[in-house]
Amino acid sequence: MSNPFSPPEPQQIDNDVPDHYSPNQDDRNLALIAHLSGCVGIVLGGLVGFVGPLILYLMYKDKSPFVESQAKEALNFQITLLILGAICVAITLLSCGTLFPIVFAPLILQIVFGVIAALSVRDGNAYEYPYNIRLFQ
Repeated sequence: MSNPFSPPEPQQIDNDVPDHYSPNQDDRNLALIAHLSGCVGIVLGGLVGFVGPLILYLMYKDKSPFVESQAKEALNFQITLLILGAICVAITLLSCGTLFPIVFAPLILQIVFGVIAALSVRDGNAYEYPYNIRLFQ
């Protein structure tokens, strides 16, 4: 019987990057751009955060498995945040504005997880967002 207070076992990241593949500096920089483009999307209105990862995915899907997997992960996260944002706006409207601070939750999640992901891929490690709807496999 396992101890309920013990830390969870680390999850094995199931991405499409082969074990023998080591990303070069260009791959790491492009993956970093894919993850940070969501933060740029916040500045541009919050609805265009998925454009950067989508462009990188389409451009590098056959060239670099690391960039492809990280761009897909970032794209899925941006779509997840877009859905979450729509839900938060609906909750705010239904509460007649009482729950207005909830609309900032997707923005905070984008900044926090976007920076964590960028730091991870900068070092050449694949990153997987903890709460992500994976529409693109």
